[in-house]
Amino acid sequence: MKTKKIPMRMCLGCGEMKPKKELVRAVKSKEGEISLDLTGKKSGRGAYICKDMECFKKARKARRFEKEFSCKIEDGIYDMMEKELSDE
Repeated sequence: MKTKKIPMRMCLGCGEMKPKKELVRAVKSKEGEISLDLTGKKSGRGAYICKDMECFKKARKARRFEKEFSCKIEDGIYDMMEKELSDE
């Protein structure tokens, strides 16, 4: 029997390749709205990050979300994403 391929994604914080299911997806919609996609179903440009707050803080400090989405991200959006991540 053939083994199923596990999709791998790179975390923006630690830079490690991990299975997609272990990561949280951040999405930039066509309207330019940035949010966390906890279901993995939202449409738009995606970037992945570990569920660990340390990885989120590293990615925020290095402005990796801004580089990935090619836009400036306000502090309020980062705060909202941090709150959603800590609630999970």
